[in-house]
Amino acid sequence: MVAIRATLVRDMILLLRRRGEMLNPLVFFALVITLFPIGISPEPEMLASIAPGLLWVAALLAALLSLDSLFRGDHDDGALEQLLLSPHPLPLLALAKVAVHWLMTGLPLALMAPLLGVMLALPSGSYVVLAVSLALGSAVLSLIGAIGAALTVGLARGGVLISLLVLPLYIPVLIFGAGAVQAAVSGASVTAHLAILGALLAVALGLAPFAIAASLRISLNG
Repeated sequence: MVAIRATLVRDMILLLRRRGEMLNPLVFFALVITLFPIGISPEPEMLASIAPGLLWVAALLAALLSLDSLFRGDHDDGALEQLLLSPHPLPLLALAKVAVHWLMTGLPLALMAPLLGVMLALPSGSYVVLAVSLALGSAVLSLIGAIGAALTVGLARGGVLISLLVLPLYIPVLIFGAGAVQAAVSGASVTAHLAILGALLAVALGLAPFAIAASLRISLNG
């Protein structure tokens, strides 16, 4: 627990020192949502009909922007090798790093989404569902994306390769996340969608840390 706490504190301090990496996904998210009403139509009915899918796709792409830097800094300064040599379990240390990524990227996106939903004429009753679904879904996205980031950390330009690796795995999260918001807009039950997102998160929490640790060993040891 001491090692996990130290990893959490260290990564949070490093991210706070590099505020640009933390703000880039949020700015991208806001710009995409702002441009769509201008490019498509300002009609509230049309915007409300596309808002669930649009918000989720924009949030997914925004989270994808920050994945390349998840392990890149530690790889460049040699800290990643120290993590592999550490006597502490690598899956737990990797999980701590992913938790910081979610706290600094996924959670702010989830809290920001209802504000942008107002611009898309999203019904007020769906704001809580939007935030909860994005909070659950973005955690899954961070865990899955970390596997791709770990596999490509040794490559000079791994950003595009990460997208090719993880985007197909993001599709179930996108379907059920956008479906939860759509169900809230139409007045249907959202329990099933949120339950599936929770199940996906539970599976990712159980399996992804070991896959991340194995991917890091492959990337560093060949």
